[in-house]
Amino acid sequence: MIKHTPFYHKWKELGAKFQDRGGFATINFLTSIADEHAAVRERVGLFDVGYQVAIEVKGQDAERVLARALVNDVRRLADGRALYSTICNGQGGIIDDLTCFRFAADRFWISPSPSRVSAVLEFLQVCASDTRSVVTNLALSNAYLSIQGPRSRDLLASLTDVDLSTGSLPFFGFTQGRLGEVPQGVISRTGFTGELGYEVFFPVEYAEYVWDAIVAAGQPYNLRPCGMKTLRSLRIEKMYLIYGLDITSETDPFSAGLGWTVRFDDREFSGRHALEGIKARRPLRKLCLLATSGFNAIEHGDSVVAGGETVGTISSADPGHSFGRTFALAYLSPAHAMEGREVEVIGASSKARVPAEVLTRAPYDPERRRLTT
Repeated sequence: MIKHTPFYHKWKELGAKFQDRGGFATINFLTSIADEHAAVRERVGLFDVGYQVAIEVKGQDAERVLARALVNDVRRLADGRALYSTICNGQGGIIDDLTCFRFAADRFWISPSPSRVSAVLEFLQVCASDTRSVVTNLALSNAYLSIQGPRSRDLLASLTDVDLSTGSLPFFGFTQGRLGEVPQGVISRTGFTGELGYEVFFPVEYAEYVWDAIVAAGQPYNLRPCGMKTLRSLRIEKMYLIYGLDITSETDPFSAGLGWTVRFDDREFSGRHALEGIKARRPLRKLCLLATSGFNAIEHGDSVVAGGETVGTISSADPGHSFGRTFALAYLSPAHAMEGREVEVIGASSKARVPAEVLTRAPYDPERRRLTT
C-alpha cells in the first residue's frame, strides 16, 4: 500500500500528479522542472521530504556508538552542529551516506537515506549492543520540510524568533525554536540544492499548519513548491550523490570523492582497515561529472567510451537547468578522470552516442559561497 507524506492533501489541492518513490506518493514537479529550478536558484522553493525519518541515538555512550559507526568523527562536533558522513561495512563499502546532528553529548539524530533506514537502524543497534545507549527509529513522528534559495532566510525569519544570521547559525548548524506557532521546531541550515537553505523538523500534528504558514510567508518572494525531479536537477549541478545510484555497498568513499569525510584519528570504526588499504593503494576508479553540450537523454547504466574503449558507466544523470546542459555522474578509470577529457556516452538501449566533457568539480558555485554566506 502506497504511503502519504503529511503534506499529501496540500499537494492534491495544488493539482499535483503523484509517483511512487520508495513506497511514498511523491511528485516529480508541479509547474515544470525548469521553472522550479529557477525559483530555487533565484528566490526560494519549498520541498516536501516528509518520507525522511530521524534515528535517535541517546544515552551515556551515544557519542562512543557513533564514533564506532561513522567514518567521520562525531567527537569533534559541538552541540548544535551537524556533519555529513558515510557508514561503511568491513570491506569499506558504503552502507549509507547521512547527516548526524548533535543535540548534546548524550543525544544525537541520524538522518539516513529513506531507502536505507532499516539497514542503518540495524547497523547502529549492533554498534550500541554493549553500551549504555539506546537507538530508536523516530519514524514519522516528525514532519520535515526543506526551504531552499537565496530568499529562504528572509522567509524563515518572518516565522521564527531564532537568529538566522551566519554568525549565529552557520552552514551545518542547527537550533531549536519557534516555527510559526509551533513552540519547538528544529531549524537546520542544511539542504540538497547547493543554495542557502534550511531544513525544518516539527511534530507531525502541526504539518498542514506549518505548510500553510510557510506558503503564506513565501508569497512576497514568489515561493514555488517543488518536486523530486527539480531536486535532482539542482543536486547534479553540485555533484551531490544519491544512494542506490551513485554510491552503494560496492563503492567506497575514496572512489566516490568522499575521502574528505574519512577521519582515521585515534579510534576504531567499521571499515577502517579496509579504507586504510584503499587510500594507500589509491582507488581503481573515480567518480566524475560529465557535461554534454545541451539537453540529452542519458540514463543510469549507459556506457562511457573513450578511444573505442569502455572506461566507465553512468550512475545517474539529470538536466542542469542553470547551464542548459545534461550532467551525468560516472565512475571512470584514473587515466580518464581528468578535467576536460573528451568522452562519449552510449545509450544502453538506444545506442545513441552523446559527446561529453569530464569535470572533476561541481560546476555550480564551486567555491560554496552561496552555501556559506
